[in-house]
Amino acid sequence: MITVFRNAWIVTQNAGREIVKGDVTVDGDRIVSVGPVFNGTADREIDCTGDILMPGLINTHTHVAMSVMKGVVDDLLFPDFLNKVFTIDADRTDDDLALGTKLGCMEMMASGTTTFVDLYYSEDVIAKATQEAGLRGVCCWCCLDEDKTTQKGNPVQNCKNFYSKFKNERKIIPGVGLQGVYVCNEDTCVEAKAFSDEVEAPLTFHLSETRGEVNDHKRQYGMRPAEWLSHIGVLGPRAIAAHSAWLTMNEVRLMADSGMSISSCPVSNMKLATGGVAPIPEFEKYGVNVSLGTDGNTTNNALDMISEMKILGLLQKSSRWDPTVTPAQTLLDIVTINGAKAIGMADSLGSIEPGKYADIVVLDGKAPNLRPFLPENLVANLAYSLSQSNVKTVMCQGDIVYEDRKFMTLDVEKIVDASEDAWKKLCLR
Repeated sequence: MITVFRNAWIVTQNAGREIVKGDVTVDGDRIVSVGPVFNGTADREIDCTGDILMPGLINTHTHVAMSVMKGVVDDLLFPDFLNKVFTIDADRTDDDLALGTKLGCMEMMASGTTTFVDLYYSEDVIAKATQEAGLRGVCCWCCLDEDKTTQKGNPVQNCKNFYSKFKNERKIIPGVGLQGVYVCNEDTCVEAKAFSDEVEAPLTFHLSETRGEVNDHKRQYGMRPAEWLSHIGVLGPRAIAAHSAWLTMNEVRLMADSGMSISSCPVSNMKLATGGVAPIPEFEKYGVNVSLGTDGNTTNNALDMISEMKILGLLQKSSRWDPTVTPAQTLLDIVTINGAKAIGMADSLGSIEPGKYADIVVLDGKAPNLRPFLPENLVANLAYSLSQSNVKTVMCQGDIVYEDRKFMTLDVEKIVDASEDAWKKLCLR
């Protein structure tokens, strides 16, 4: 099937960061041409006159199934937050996990996200719900020590079973997750990393989110978390470390040497008041690939990568007293091509180029908050003026999942109505 997006301003995010005017042609699930007017016969044409096309955004850290838990753990100290979340998590069912996933996927597609990295248990349930929604899920099964989990059986073996079942599923990339050094001993970490290497799957984990986590680990092992993970061989090019806020420059250099990525989660860390600001300029200086995540709906209350992108930039500028750090083009890179690199899909995602998957977001170029726009200020407008209300249509791997601000794959009314009942069952106790 051939789909043509007609007469758009195209923010390609290609190597030259070109912005061109013209058509984007999609054949099946791949982009076949960018810019030149398509004169052939198309099965579908989408008039984008005056509109903007950008690559689908990539959220590299979330817990999508927690979307039915909004507002239950707000305004709590971090230990109290964790205790309440773990209590609720222990009683979750497949039905509310699937419901939370669909609700979260709708929120993401309506704000321009086409790919997300998830860290949770029961990723088989989450993967199936993600397929129904039509987004791309990098679903990383949560591994931790067997004596610290509510999972049935060994978490690492559960992860291996999940991978075997979903490794060939369309738009699902099964991966490996580690909850964090505070519940993962050396054996768990090494076994999980070995499996990630064996099957070349993404490996994600929480890292140095709080000062307490860092200090406790150093007291126990004599090393800070990133130093310890480097020492036992867990860091590597498939690794994505979420948060990564409480770090020394030695740790940053070790992370850079490993070729890994980080997923900064500024809103979550500010809302939980965990302190520390991810050292983005230093990551960039030493060569750590920087991507962006929202975290889950219990710590952020939103899965809006557009808002998260702007806040990341403003937090870095404010905390450094330097308006030149994380400029607009860097922010746009972080949520597109850097995200693609983090999940090992730089050759398939992150830009609008021939041969790549058709992950395309259509933005309302006539919206007042984006005007005036010209090629000279368009990237700045996307970084600092863009709103999720500007998202008109979203295509993920050739499938239109959101069109003219309407969800195309899921029953919106049924899902949002059911979400209140799920919240009451989980949270009113």
